[in-house]
Amino acid sequence: RRGVLAPWDIGRVIAMARDPGALRRDHPELLGPHVDLVAGDAGTATHLPAADYVIHAASSTDARRYAADPVAERANILAAVDNYASVAAQAHRDSRIVYCSSGAVYGQQPADLAALREDFVALPTSGLVDYKQAYADAKRLAEARIAELGDGGVRVAVARCFAFIGAYLPRDQHFAIGNFLADGLAGRPVTVAARHPVYRSWMHADDLVRWLMTLAAHAAPACPVYNVGSDEAVTVGDAARLVARQFEVAAHVPPLDRPGVDRYIPAIDRARRELGLGLDFDLRRSVADMAARLASNASPQPVDAARERRVG
Repeated sequence: RRGVLAPWDIGRVIAMARDPGALRRDHPELLGPHVDLVAGDAGTATHLPAADYVIHAASSTDARRYAADPVAERANILAAVDNYASVAAQAHRDSRIVYCSSGAVYGQQPADLAALREDFVALPTSGLVDYKQAYADAKRLAEARIAELGDGGVRVAVARCFAFIGAYLPRDQHFAIGNFLADGLAGRPVTVAARHPVYRSWMHADDLVRWLMTLAAHAAPACPVYNVGSDEAVTVGDAARLVARQFEVAAHVPPLDRPGVDRYIPAIDRARRELGLGLDFDLRRSVADMAARLASNASPQPVDAARERRVG
């Protein structure tokens, strides 16, 4: 949103990716004269653009890729952080860096535990569904590599990210709320498959930006770790009903007649207490906001082109 980065005096945004042209092709409305597109692979780059703040989020979140080739995706995550840390030890020595990890590092949340705290003793990743195991293992190792960067005096922080809702969340993958929004937008019933209690929470993308930038501002060699997400636990059935009401379609939610409780909820007390962070959006407001944004973005208008360059 306009002005969301104002507290940090951000005058230029550099988007570095292996194919930054995809952003130009798919979402030209996000570009402008103060956005630079840089073609480069965090896993192989030998130099990096200078930056005051760095958000390292160079990992795929597509569950299909982890299911198809978990070994390769694990290697991609580790290469992206290991090579970055090696180059950043000099190139970003004066930067403030946030590494985007995942709540998956905790392992499967116990059914009787309401929320995961940062000091929760991680469980074996074997308790996770298959596609998440390699991802969680890699994120654990990546966090350790970022902490080593901090040991060298670089200001770093780890964001253990949970689930989010935003206009650019994929609506054709494993993200439940994204699929619900796709159903609503298409005018079809919002459908839930799970027949056991599944609890999730979703942080609005605007809150996510504010939290990541605040973590960056508080990055330190000690490498503080914070959960990033919403602590508003909601069953996926209730979330589906909420989306269905927003789009005025039916909700198809099966009865909960199978055993087992699946939770994935962060405790965010540490960020509230130490950083003064909170949530501007609850799920109801987030869904209403998404409905309005998705409707208005149906035909995005192009803006001034961003500059594009390549790094090695």
